[in-house]
Order: sequence, then structure tokens, then C-alpha cells
Amino acid sequence: MPWQPKDLMQTKLEFVTLALKDGANRRELCRRFGISPKTGYALIKRFAAGGASALQPRSRKPLSSPTQSAPQLEQAVVALRALHPRWGGRKLSAALGNAGVQPPTASTVTRILHRHGLITPEASEACARWHRFEHDAPNALWQVDFKGYFETTRGRCNPLTILDDHSRYSLAIAACGKADTATVQSQMVQVFERYGLPLRINTDNGSPWGVPTQPRGSLSALAIWLIRLGIKVTYSAPYHPQTNGKIERFHRSLRTEFLSTAAPFPDLKAAQRALDAWVIEYNTARPHQSLKMATPAERFIATAPSAAPQTVLAADRGGQDWVSRTVTVNGVVCVSWQQVSIGRHWAGNRCDVHVDGELLRFWIDDQLVKTAARTSTGEVRNKKACRTRGPA
Repeated sequence: MPWQPKDLMQTKLEFVTLALKDGANRRELCRRFGISPKTGYALIKRFAAGGASALQPRSRKPLSSPTQSAPQLEQAVVALRALHPRWGGRKLSAALGNAGVQPPTASTVTRILHRHGLITPEASEACARWHRFEHDAPNALWQVDFKGYFETTRGRCNPLTILDDHSRYSLAIAACGKADTATVQSQMVQVFERYGLPLRINTDNGSPWGVPTQPRGSLSALAIWLIRLGIKVTYSAPYHPQTNGKIERFHRSLRTEFLSTAAPFPDLKAAQRALDAWVIEYNTARPHQSLKMATPAERFIATAPSAAPQTVLAADRGGQDWVSRTVTVNGVVCVSWQQVSIGRHWAGNRCDVHVDGELLRFWIDDQLVKTAARTSTGEVRNKKACRTRGPA
């Protein structure tokens, strides 16, 4: 019979007692107890040398481990992992090297993490490989999307993320209360002023990027705005998020390294401060595996900012294509019998409207608050805009 774990010692003693009797057929006993003759004779020898206590299971741990990592290195790996619990062996190895520690190989770091119980089988299975492609230079392609919202004490936060394809540099991560065209335009203007205009922007097909309710090939107001700036607009294949794979991977890092551990935020401003701190670490300190463990900031070389058209930045509102209106108590602005709601919170404010062909752009002071398609073809009563950038 094979050994039974519940009475292992008792079984061993029974075997040895029978084997030590005069005339015992030890090989037959080994067959009956389900063990090899080698194991049986070893048990007899151990019992003769040390009695019953010598039959206790022995540790398989080697007497020495000359290739095992030094305790100081293991402590450094564990401490760095505690600071960055979502980083794996490659990132931790690169970060140790950047900190002046003789960097162990990524596999050594991974073994240390396993030895200390810091990697679970579930986490290992979750690390799926991505098929990578990239453009040759910064600003050749930006990937843009909204990360799924999360709740703050005062409402939802919709993080708008803009990522440079070549360097994986996070150009913006904005805590937005809404995920609409006006919000995206307002944020993009700031990014354009800082980094210039990209050659192409890729988004998914949902609102506000596309118009999923319209026939295929229809352009949203946001897409028309970008095209007029000279930016090529492309869309991910439907139900195929890998087309925008880098920003999807960025969202996974954002979720696992930040959102999953962050405490609830009281409002959008608090969320923005925390996002700003995380993205600085992401851009400048976090080694990136696909960049050969360099950081996105090391790879990103910002081109000279392109001069954005005046119609976007509202450099001058004195032309014939600008009119001024007062926002009604219901938050509505009327242009040529077309009523456009820009929000009750703007009630009573003076609003400058840029009438640009098929589009209407609504500005309160220096903030673009809404862009809408122009549906009325009637004459626009020209009332001079209330703000200009040039001399009065």
C-alpha cells in the first residue's frame, strides 16, 4: 500500500518493525507498502542510526545556495516593489539600475518577487502580449480616448487621455466632468499650444469622436474641426480596440497603478492634482518595456509648436464672422433663429460666437464652451463681439 499522509509516521514504523524481524522478506514488504526497495532500505538504515525520530520527513532545501541573491538586493527589490506594486521584473530591474544599484536580470527580480509571495498566478496570466507598431517620430500620430468614468463625491470624472504613438508620452490626462465636443476642444487647444499639431489623430467610433447614429462616413463636429486644422482623422476598426492599442494599454496602467489604489476624490480638482502627479511619474520615472526600459520623456522630442489657426485660439474676434450674444436664463444662445444650449451655468454671460461655414463656436471669455453644427442658413445679425485681442 502507498504511504498515507495522515498516518505517515505510523506506516513507516510499521514497515521498519516488520522489516527488522528475523527472516523478513524485505523486497516483498516494499511491494506491499508501495515503495521502492531503495526507499525501504534507506528507512531501515535511518531507523538503525537514529531511532523513530530519524524517520521524520527531511527538508529538500540544499545546504547552500551560492547563486541566490544577496539579502541586501532582495530587500531593495521588495522595497521598490512596495513603492510600485504594479511593476514587474523588467521595470524594477531597470529602476534599480537607474538608482545606482547593480541591476539584477529581470528574471532574477521575478524570482525574488515569487519567493516573497509578491506575484500571484492570476497576475502572471493577466500579462498578455501586445502586437506592437509605432510611428517614426513624435507628433506623427496621437491616440485619443476617454478612459471609463469613475465617481467622485461630487459626480463623475471622465479622464480624457492623449498619447503620442512614437514615445508613449502622455500629452494630457484631464479630469473632465463631461465627455462632449466642447470639453475635448477646450483641452485639445491647450495641448496644441504646448506641443504643436499632430499629423494624425486616431480615435474610436463613439461619441464625440464619431457619429455612430449616422450613416458610415459621416463626420462629427469634432472631426470637422480637426480636419480644418490640417489634422488627418482616422478611426479604430469597430469592435477592435487593438487599433488604438497603445492608449488601451495606457488605460490598463492607469487603472492598475493609480485608480485601483487611489482613495475616492472629493471633486474634479482633487482628481486632477492626483492624475498630474501620477502622469509625471509615468512620463519621467517609470521604465517602459517597449522602449527598451527608457522612459517616455526620454524618447519624446517635442517638435516646435505649429501655429494654430486664429479661429481655434480666438486670436481676434473683430472680423465679420464673429457676433456677440447674451446667454438666456435657460442657458441658450440664439444665432440666426437657431437656438443652441450651452448650459444654464452660463446664463447672463456675454458669449462670442464664431460663424464658420457649417460650424458655430461659442466662447465665454477665453474658454471655448461649445461647438455645434450650423442648421440655419438665414442671415446672421452682426452684433460686434464683446472681446477682442487687438487694440480697441
